[in-house]
Amino acid sequence: MPTPPPHQRRGRALAFGLALTTAVIATNTPVNAGPPRPANPDLGPNVTIFDPGMPVSRIQATLDAAHAAQVDNEMGATRHAYLFRPGQYGTTEEPLQIKVGYYTEISGLGASPTDVVINGKVEAYNRCLTEGGTGNCIALVNFWRTLSNLSLRINATGQDDCRASANFWAVSQAVSMRRLDISGGGLSLMDYCTNGPQYASGGFIADSRLPATTNGSQQQWLTRNSEVESWSNGVWNQVFAGVVGAPDDAGFPEPPYTTLDTTPLSREKPYLFVDANGKYQVRVPAVRRDTRGITWGVRMAPGRTIPIGDFFVARPSDPVRVINRELARGKHLLLTPGVYDVARSIEVRRPDTIVLGIGHATLTAVDGAVPLDVAGVPGVVVAGVTIDAGLEESPVLLRVGRKHGRNHSIPRNPITLSDVYFRVGGPHIGKTDTALEVNSDHVLIDHTWVWRGDHGVEGFTEGVNGDTDRWRTNTGRHGVVVNGDHVTATGLFVEHFQRYNTIWNGEHGTTVLYQNELPYDPPTQADWHNGRTNGWAGYKVGDRVRQHTLHGGGVYVFNQNNPSIRTENGFEVPERPGVRLHHVMTVNLSAGTIDHVVNGVGEAADMDRVGAPVYLEQYP
Repeated sequence: MPTPPPHQRRGRALAFGLALTTAVIATNTPVNAGPPRPANPDLGPNVTIFDPGMPVSRIQATLDAAHAAQVDNEMGATRHAYLFRPGQYGTTEEPLQIKVGYYTEISGLGASPTDVVINGKVEAYNRCLTEGGTGNCIALVNFWRTLSNLSLRINATGQDDCRASANFWAVSQAVSMRRLDISGGGLSLMDYCTNGPQYASGGFIADSRLPATTNGSQQQWLTRNSEVESWSNGVWNQVFAGVVGAPDDAGFPEPPYTTLDTTPLSREKPYLFVDANGKYQVRVPAVRRDTRGITWGVRMAPGRTIPIGDFFVARPSDPVRVINRELARGKHLLLTPGVYDVARSIEVRRPDTIVLGIGHATLTAVDGAVPLDVAGVPGVVVAGVTIDAGLEESPVLLRVGRKHGRNHSIPRNPITLSDVYFRVGGPHIGKTDTALEVNSDHVLIDHTWVWRGDHGVEGFTEGVNGDTDRWRTNTGRHGVVVNGDHVTATGLFVEHFQRYNTIWNGEHGTTVLYQNELPYDPPTQADWHNGRTNGWAGYKVGDRVRQHTLHGGGVYVFNQNNPSIRTENGFEVPERPGVRLHHVMTVNLSAGTIDHVVNGVGEAADMDRVGAPVYLEQYP
């Protein structure tokens, strides 16, 4: 395997507009494994449910066609989920080898990951973006894909020697691996078989049992509440929380590991499963504190089970008024794959409501709407949903609680956001003031990517004025604003916003892994100026805050439009003993300067140290 490169940055993606039409596989054929089979629920045309009685060749052909359509479809509107009923798929001689493209979910339908076994591989490879598809081969834009709730027995039969060396999962942001049991070979989070430079910028794993894992060229990664046989390599921020077998971090920053023995607050993502009677249910795992390891080692994860009949199963054609009517009647909400145009807020007002998206269901703001508005009530869970800004500016894309109202979320049952992603621009111009606003106390943010697009289709023209045009038209001031107290974030990725990317005003906040890229496209220093200060920090803790903790944070700069632009600090925090940063860094990706890591402390990440991070072990 080649030595991972010391320096990397995200390249521009090619924009493609392919469309995928996949008929749902017939599921009334006899089976040779798994529970009894009542009819599958109608989850719409973009959900394909596989059965262990189907020929492997048939499943393989369906998934190969899906990958061919989606591998370059970064800016497309197609969304799809491929779900596997309990049983075994693939054989020693005929393994099932799956490649996963954009907006694709691959998930098992077992109560436990061990109920669905794939003999083969589930992989994502580099994309080659130049020279006719042979050059600039990277994973930096391998976004929006999901792998969950299954056992993978790695079988590389038929692959070449390099591909046979590991299961490759070369991905970047908005990609999650959850509830996996992987064995039979190694796991690589980079693709070292395709031509270079092989850069990657992920990512997230939770509640999984992993083999020997090669991090390779990944810039940053969070592994939470899992088991790992071993872990090697790492570029900048590699954070482990509650992981059995995690590497020691005593030598920080060589290697750049941050290891917490336990995760302070966690709740695993809800998942769809088929019970022993063949009925479809949604399992909602319980809240846990100060835990380590997987939830499913002995039995089903602690929590509650909700019948699929208690959900309103929505499709993109359903009006918001219908969705809101069903929510008001006490239904939970399951968003099937597709793009939903939202001209008025979807309103979640009842405690313990579950909003579960599958296949990267996407809510797009229309006419400046707030697409999703969650009351500050206990136990609401929003999971698996992407929210896009629209052509007219929205004040916020997801609001949790009221800024000046009563919020009733409680410590033992916090509001939870899992795999909730945000996009401002990309397939079209987007405008918002703030992407995610958290006003309620007691909220858990478990993996989010909040992205103001640095590349895309409309409004992202190349040329002399291209980046200037983007700065003026594709607008987002703040990525995340936290006003509530006792908010915890595990895996907070926020990029390219035009002022403070993250502002944390609430007390007793905790972040476990923060990743940020400052905006690429300010035209001049005057456009990137905060009063008397050059630029806006990537992570700002409010001046009045007395208690705050951050474990493993990085702020990166790449001012490609004007390399002379400077940013005073990567992080800004009040000088109080209760505000503590642990293992933070800044890095220059090849243009611009961050003068200090935090509050005037730390050397400059400038053009003299491109790709070489500036670390602080503790602040203060």
